[in-house]
Amino acid sequence: MSVLEGIPIDMSIVLGSTSIPIRQVLKMSRGAMIPLDCGHNDPTRVYVNDQLVAEGKILMNGEMMSLEITKVVERER
Repeated sequence: MSVLEGIPIDMSIVLGSTSIPIRQVLKMSRGAMIPLDCGHNDPTRVYVNDQLVAEGKILMNGEMMSLEITKVVERER
């Protein structure tokens, strides 16, 4: 067993973002659509501990969703 296996990380898969007033969020009901600042061909971003580490694209297989990594981001030195 690797010493790294027990270290927790915070991972986020980001499709896009938006900025909307809280009053609009409070009025939303099931099925509400939230427009994002990206298109369907834009890359999905992978963040680990708030640092961008990769980009990819979302794949659907029936009800299952997965992420295909298409680019690993170079680390800044």
